[in-house]
Amino acid sequence: MIRRLNIFLICTSIVMLVGVYMLKFSIEGTAAERTALQIHISEQEDDLTTLKADWAVLNQPGYVEPIVRRHEAELGVTQVQQEQFGSFADLPMRPAKPDTAAMDALFLAIDAGVDPIDAILELEGIE
Repeated sequence: MIRRLNIFLICTSIVMLVGVYMLKFSIEGTAAERTALQIHISEQEDDLTTLKADWAVLNQPGYVEPIVRRHEAELGVTQVQQEQFGSFADLPMRPAKPDTAAMDALFLAIDAGVDPIDAILELEGIE
């Protein structure tokens, strides 16, 4: 009986030993894969930094201006003038008091069962 127990325990320890070594090799493979991914991410971050630096250089007005001047006639571009943006005087003033009559008319139309948006679409010929 003890002999069978010893044989069983030896077989069990051999199986456990094989399992531990398989787990060890699996973990080493996962660690190697993780290291490779970290290196790949680091390389991509370096590439992204380089691309951002290149983009900053290419967007500088000193770099773009000679290209624009060279192709100004073909592109039909001119320099931006201040008048293109307008001024604060062109903005409408805020009404002194809210227009409640329009809102009251809207609510009355909704209560009467008239869809105001549908009415606008019908006037515009959109349906």
